[in-house]
Amino acid sequence: MAHLTFYEPFFDLEQLVKPFGTSRLNINSVIPSSGVLKPKLDLHENTQKNLITATFELPGVKKEDVQLDIHNGILIISAENKASSEHEENGYAIRERRFGKMSRSLRLPQGIKDEDIRAAMADGVLTITFPKSSPDQEPKKISIA
Repeated sequence: MAHLTFYEPFFDLEQLVKPFGTSRLNINSVIPSSGVLKPKLDLHENTQKNLITATFELPGVKKEDVQLDIHNGILIISAENKASSEHEENGYAIRERRFGKMSRSLRLPQGIKDEDIRAAMADGVLTITFPKSSPDQEPKKISIA
């Protein structure tokens, strides 16, 4: 499998705080999160077709509320899941579902062109497919002067 590097700016902070979230009281069900949520990701490599498929869970998010951007070889997935305005905010005894902004980034292999990336969304699952490597990217020799 190809070596893929993920850009997650808050990875170290998450690792530092993780031990504090193991108490018996589930703080997340009592206090709503005000931070940016990170969608879960599955990454699959198909060596025969030279393709990588990234699948992101975005439950309750509409296709129109998802944005995909590429910047300096990094694919940025951002979305927003808005809470329903049907129910009164203070009427909940338990509220485990999370609402708010979601973001995740994925470093793309070198040489991938924007037109090589395919995205589709169905049933709250975003699927992005792109080549593992670009056939144009062959090693180049540099002559020494």
